[in-house]
Amino acid sequence: MTQTTVPVIFDLDGTLVDPAGGITDGIAAALQGLGLPVPGQDLLEAMIGPKLSDSLLNVARVPAELLDDVIRRYREYYVATGIGQSRLYPGVLEVLEQFAAAGRPISVATQKPQGLARTVLGYHGIDGMFEGIHGSADDESAVEGVPLGKTEIIAAALKDLGTQHALMVGDRAQDVAGALANGLDCIGVAWGFAPNGELESAGAVAVVETASELVTTIDRLEAVHAAAMSGVTNDGTV
Repeated sequence: MTQTTVPVIFDLDGTLVDPAGGITDGIAAALQGLGLPVPGQDLLEAMIGPKLSDSLLNVARVPAELLDDVIRRYREYYVATGIGQSRLYPGVLEVLEQFAAAGRPISVATQKPQGLARTVLGYHGIDGMFEGIHGSADDESAVEGVPLGKTEIIAAALKDLGTQHALMVGDRAQDVAGALANGLDCIGVAWGFAPNGELESAGAVAVVETASELVTTIDRLEAVHAAAMSGVTNDGTV
């Protein structure tokens, strides 16, 4: 990695992969299977991105004593059916191939359980493109302590990349907050699940509409970083 080649850390659902109903249908099926009320579609889509256990407790209002069972039923649906419903967003594969050809390191930081994230990326044939794939603990049902938050997951990705400088790309406020907590800029993607204005309010350095615009924005931010670094001497003085 050259000094001016900035690594990029990607979120997964809503950024690289469109769940295309696989997540929301799975949540609905799990809730229905236990006779629990199913939130409306807008609320189901709002549950994509944050930690699932938090969303089930705080959005779907699942009783804590039923949380493990709901997640188990959801997982069974998602593995059997939901992954097959997902698809890569337009232009994503081309962006990843472009970065690979240019030698730009890329990684994934998602609140999806790490093993499941690898399975999803493998299903789409892109798991081998990443320097690292980082997620929450596979026991997603744990409410306290065990699953890492987005800040810690991004920190793990940075450690794996061997740098403290990178760009984050994501579709929800949690991605922006996690990036900022690690001293990173975050580019928001408008094709994900954030309500209008969420990414800007969270502090995204830019919000892009297309994959090609994402590449242009990364190149622009990288040029700004390179210009800033060129004015700094080895001892840190300007």
